[in-house]
Amino acid sequence: MSRHGMAIGLERHDENVFMTLRVWGKLTHDDYQLLTPMLEQAVAGLTKPKINALVDARDFEGWELRAAWDDFQLGYKHGNAFNRIAVVGHNRIQALLTRLGSWFIGGEARYFEEESDALAWLLDR
Repeated sequence: MSRHGMAIGLERHDENVFMTLRVWGKLTHDDYQLLTPMLEQAVAGLTKPKINALVDARDFEGWELRAAWDDFQLGYKHGNAFNRIAVVGHNRIQALLTRLGSWFIGGEARYFEEESDALAWLLDR
């Protein structure tokens, strides 16, 4: 059995949602079964939610096929709500995936190697 999962943090202030997400291993459909309702609850009742997300992907190894589909569906449903996504990682594939992912959201996604740089960019209004 391989180690995988995510740690999720959500803060909501008016129409703004700040999400922290640390992912490790290869994500599964069950991981998205936890994440999706939490995110949907965070934006419930908001007319124009604005989500800024800090994603720590340094220990991320990818998705199982069904989880990749879950990720796509989540982005499709809530993509316009994402204002900024800062991905912290350690390799070129993660940087490429961040650029590709930015095509599917209403805001910006950027890749960083240092968490402090990612956080500074997210908090720069």
